[in-house]
Amino acid sequence: MSQPRRSRRTLAGRWWPVALAVPLGAGAGAGYAAVTPASYTASSYVVVVAQNPGEGATAVNFAQAYGRLAGQPQVLAAAAAGTGRTVAALADAVRGTTSPDAPMIEITGTGPRPADAVTSADAVAGSLVAFANLSSKDTGVRLVPLAKAAPPDGPSSPSAALDTAVGAAAGVLVGALAMLARRGPAGPEPEPEPAPGPAAPRPRTEDADPARARARESAGSTR
Repeated sequence: MSQPRRSRRTLAGRWWPVALAVPLGAGAGAGYAAVTPASYTASSYVVVVAQNPGEGATAVNFAQAYGRLAGQPQVLAAAAAGTGRTVAALADAVRGTTSPDAPMIEITGTGPRPADAVTSADAVAGSLVAFANLSSKDTGVRLVPLAKAAPPDGPSSPSAALDTAVGAAAGVLVGALAMLARRGPAGPEPEPEPAPGPAAPRPRTEDADPARARARESAGSTR
């Protein structure tokens, strides 16, 4: 077997969990986008105006406060009558957001149809304006409608491209975990071999020959 073919087989055997999980995840994401009901979003805008000149910071502060009141029952009760929804359903469909630098409130409504989103956003914006202006003499600010909600061109969710990408990313993660699981835990490391001890001294050659030893002794005694 040639080296390139052996390398391809090795890579295929190692990476097949990822290669299988990525298209499955992408297909699951695309399927979710296909079966999920469409949801539309529309936004209405309200601006807070200070009655006394030079109080722009006060208007911004009140915009922050009224933005949090947009989802409260005292505001939603009047808006629910004009939308045909209950207060609880309208609370889930509408939210208010503000800017830290501008005295503006964005009322965003969602619904299964573009008209439902527009109606919810405009109804809550109008109810918030009426509620806030009841105490304008005490607060020193008034709420003024800035722009009504426009019908959306398309659904805000689901997004087929986004859901497919999320599914593919999840497939990469699952495939990588499967690869790690296939490897298994690492085995114990082999123990190091003991270092060899010092070598024993070798006997001297002349001492190992008895005849030479006796000759040396005789020569020493003659001297």
